[in-house]
This record gives sequence, C-alpha cells and structure tokens, in this order.
Amino acid sequence: MKIAILGGTGPEGQGLGMRWAAAGHEVWIGSRQAERGAQVAGELNALLPASAPRVRGGDNLEVTEAAEVVVMAVPYQAQRPTLEAVAPALQGKLLISVVVPLQPPKVSHVWVPPAGSAAQEAQQQLGDSVPVVAAFQNVSAVLLKELDHVVECDVLICGDDRAGKEVAAQLSRDACLRGIDAGPLQNAVVVEGLTAMLIGINKRAKVKHAGIRITGLPDDF
Repeated sequence: MKIAILGGTGPEGQGLGMRWAAAGHEVWIGSRQAERGAQVAGELNALLPASAPRVRGGDNLEVTEAAEVVVMAVPYQAQRPTLEAVAPALQGKLLISVVVPLQPPKVSHVWVPPAGSAAQEAQQQLGDSVPVVAAFQNVSAVLLKELDHVVECDVLICGDDRAGKEVAAQLSRDACLRGIDAGPLQNAVVVEGLTAMLIGINKRAKVKHAGIRITGLPDDF
C-alpha cells in the first residue's frame, strides 16, 4: 500500500513508518514543512534494510495526495487544522487515527473531548466520504524503531467501516503486532483513554513501554 503518515516526524509516526516500510509498503512521511518531512524520511532510510522501499517525505497535503491510506499521528491540538488542510485530498480514502486527546500538563489524566473521542471528532469533521478508524493509540513508540524487537502490545481497532478495520488489522500484522477488532468507532473513547492511563503507569513504574494485552483469545483469532 501507499501510506501517508501525517505528523510522521514524531516518534510514533516514525516507528510505524519504519515497520511498514520494512514490510514492503510505500511510506510517505508528512509534516507541516516539506523539508522536515524529507529530512526524517532520509533518517529512516538510513536505518532500514537496503531491501526495503525508500521512505519519502513532504508536506502533509503532498503526502496525502500520493497515498491510498492516510494515518494521522499529529498531537490532538493539531488535528482540526491538519484535517482542514488535507480534507480535499482525503476524499474516498481511509483515515486511520492514532491521535489521543491528551491535555498537558496532566497527560496521565483521561480527558474526553466533546464528540467522545478524537477519532469521532475527525469523522464528524470529514463526513461520511472518509471512513475513520482508530488504531495504534496504545503502542509505545520507544520500541517500534527496533525492528527485531517483539512489542508486547495489542492494537485495539475501532471503527464503523468493516473494510477499513481489516486494513488496520493487516497493517498491525505488517508491524508485527496483533490487531483486535474492538467494536464501533464510539468505543475509541475507551482506547484513547487507555493511553493516558499507560502514561501514568510508565511514570510510576519508571518504564517507557507499558502496553495492553487481551488474554483468553484463541491462537488463530
């Protein structure tokens, strides 16, 4: 797939982009500034195996236009203006939201936005022509760039579009993670809130990679 990562210069976007490029996908790193997107793409290429497709970079609109699937990994406060800037290029494409509505300085406290979740706000803003799926919120960015490391965290996938959730599940597998259908988009409020809880757990335990695991599932789930 051709995957654009808006806000791909951040730790989460870089880690996911590396894993998807290593799996053979064409990855575009987006930023507000094209130069920054290109810079980070070059840094990731230096870390990837020579056999992996080259990561490319550009501004958020440019990479959205080039992609089939768009992943949004910007801070919550940047979500609305970012979507306003790329909305025309998003029409008919899948948007996977990694956004978590954290409210500094209390980022370990769960905060619920007016629409219920950041993903629901994105869906309301974009309308029905752009299916929104929430995924990857609970995966620590610390270990994603270590391609040989097994990340002990499941990806909880919420959405109202079945095909979109299947794409998110495939991208989870391609990143060496297990994707689990966690229900409709309205359930994203729970998944997003878990991130704030994990931040608090990391702080108290003095670690950086606490994650979520769903137990009791069959091996072929």
